[in-house]
Amino acid sequence: MKPVKVYDTTLRDGCQAEHVALSVEDKLRVARRLDDLGVAYIEGGWPNETNPRDQEFFQRARDEKWTTAALAAFGSTRRGGIAPEDDSNLQQLLASQAPVITIFGKSWDLHVTEVLRVSCDENLRMIEDSVAFLKSQGREVIFDAEHFFDGYQADCEYALETLWAATRGGADWLVPCDTNGGTMPLQLQDIMQVVADEFDLPLGIHAHDDAGMAAANTVIAVQCGVEMIQGTVNGYGERVGNANLCTIIPDVELKLGRRCLPEGNLAKLTALSHYVSEIANLPHNDRLPYVGASAFAHKGGMHVDAVLKTPDSFEHIPPETVGNERRILVSDYAGRSTVLHKLQKLWPQLKRDDPIVKQLLAEVKQREYDGYAYEAAEASLELLAQRLQRTLPELFKLHGFRVIVEKHEENGQPYAEATIKLEVNGATLHTAAEGTGPVHALDQALRKALTEKYPALAKLQLTDFKVRVLDTTRGTATTVRVLIETTDGEKTWGTVGAHENIIEASWQALVDSLIYGLQRQIAKGQDSSDSPPGSNHIPPTSAETDS
Repeated sequence: MKPVKVYDTTLRDGCQAEHVALSVEDKLRVARRLDDLGVAYIEGGWPNETNPRDQEFFQRARDEKWTTAALAAFGSTRRGGIAPEDDSNLQQLLASQAPVITIFGKSWDLHVTEVLRVSCDENLRMIEDSVAFLKSQGREVIFDAEHFFDGYQADCEYALETLWAATRGGADWLVPCDTNGGTMPLQLQDIMQVVADEFDLPLGIHAHDDAGMAAANTVIAVQCGVEMIQGTVNGYGERVGNANLCTIIPDVELKLGRRCLPEGNLAKLTALSHYVSEIANLPHNDRLPYVGASAFAHKGGMHVDAVLKTPDSFEHIPPETVGNERRILVSDYAGRSTVLHKLQKLWPQLKRDDPIVKQLLAEVKQREYDGYAYEAAEASLELLAQRLQRTLPELFKLHGFRVIVEKHEENGQPYAEATIKLEVNGATLHTAAEGTGPVHALDQALRKALTEKYPALAKLQLTDFKVRVLDTTRGTATTVRVLIETTDGEKTWGTVGAHENIIEASWQALVDSLIYGLQRQIAKGQDSSDSPPGSNHIPPTSAETDS
């Protein structure tokens, strides 16, 4: 069977999503990663006079060496009543020097008469003339039949005529689009079968996800004979988004047995998904199929026991196939298998009947009842286990802290100062620091007191700070949970604190984050001269790989 070509429109349709705004440099970086993944087409944008950013993208992209992908410029058919060679949009598409041009034309008579305000016959001429003109300039032309499925249900004969117009013009591809995203899979299947039977040209599919059916519609279209799938990384797109290539590509490759990417490149998919989220400055969706952090996360005790014995029992594919990994979550739903799996990363020889397994399980269940959560705080879980085993060295001992928050004027900024007293290797350290808030001030005071003894603290950076109110009915007296994410530039880990006092909850999570980070540095042989006695017996840590 022929491979299915992947047409990525993240840099155009994806950029129409709310909260997504990519610079030219951002778009080039994403394009390079897409090319490395092995997609067939990268739609770079709509390079018209109102979009200088996309014009610059294509100008700079000419100097790039593209290994697998062809760049596509996107635009519309000519305007009504003028020749294609006189249409500025078509001229700017050619000026982009993109080897592929994707133009859309209206396939729904409602849009022809009410939006374009031209006759249905003129719309057909616009499609045919535009495609023919672009083909005469030596370009590969992809025709996106906009609103095709709505148009087909309104007037099937006219919708098909728009495809015939593009065919007469010499289009290389016909791509029916579910632009409003409301077509149901079996409806789409019936319509695509008609199209596949009537046209000899290669077909594509472009689906939006307004009814939550974009992936299903795309997969069904492939089963109907479509050879091109259009979509975006992570499903970014206008309104609720486009078909998600990170779902569709593995669906087509692993479930339908059709090649989409070069051999071995499917394992790059999870990294690409996270990379594009970072470039777009958006949190990664943990619940994305295949590439989300929760896609292979197991929490229930019976599930964990089963998947550790036989992964196929609760995983439809091996996670590494798409570059993801299995995660075993510890919570009040956990059983002994879950806890043992975690503890064996610290102590590989540990057996199921070791008392620490039962002890840690009971402690976790009680702490989760009290407000802690260890699913995203694997570092705190490891430290808790070490404390229960009395193997955690005392890097420092707290004698106390005080936090003052002041505001001197109604419209002024609040002022925070933290004073802290610690003991390190028998020496008492007493210092103070200012911050933008009480937690920031505590962090600064703690670092100020410890950095001389532990210079590696400078490498540890807090990257995220979340506060959750656990019982809103108790108002300001409720327990709050604080989750902190920290990195040393190589690994990232999560820690947790819970208390009725938000400062105490923050202190717990903060201290765990720094202790865990210092353990990593000590284990690597850094700061060893300042380490307390026994620190060379710190067991290896692994929470950062599971956070």
